[in-house]
Amino acid sequence: MQSLVRFIFKLIGWEIDKTSPEGLDKCVIVMGPHTSNWDFVLGKMAFISYGVKAKYLIKKAAFFFPFGGILKRMGGIPVDRSKKNNLTELAVELFNESDELFLVFTPEGTRSYNPNWKKGFYYIALAANVPICIAYVDYKNKKGGFHSTIQPSGNVEEDILKIKKILSQFSGRYPEKGIDV
Repeated sequence: MQSLVRFIFKLIGWEIDKTSPEGLDKCVIVMGPHTSNWDFVLGKMAFISYGVKAKYLIKKAAFFFPFGGILKRMGGIPVDRSKKNNLTELAVELFNESDELFLVFTPEGTRSYNPNWKKGFYYIALAANVPICIAYVDYKNKKGGFHSTIQPSGNVEEDILKIKKILSQFSGRYPEKGIDV
């Protein structure tokens, strides 16, 4: 499957960054800029090319027949948002129960421009004591993949600003909806 995905990327003129999360068994992945539904497709293919089995928290309502099985095979983890679940605790529990877990978030929370990121990914990484891997998609240069890894310091504003600065250099499918610092 990795060879097929690499061939598809070559066919469509995209390059996947050589940086990879080697040596990591667990991390929170922050992906950006998120401006299009195509980001998921490209991201999923990139994770396959790296050999990373990425997981995603998805609202439970999306797991209906026949899509539920497909979503689970693609890494979807159903979350019941109608209950007052503490998603941070749920995600930390997933990390504690797993030998390997790469949990993906798009902190913008929308495909539109949003300067106010959701911070759950950060608190999950901090509580689970796992690094944050920064992944990107750059439509302008037809490139994507893993950029770098940071360990949360506990200073949420400073660390998120650092992540935003990294991701702001990349262009989403709709650049006007991208990340601005």
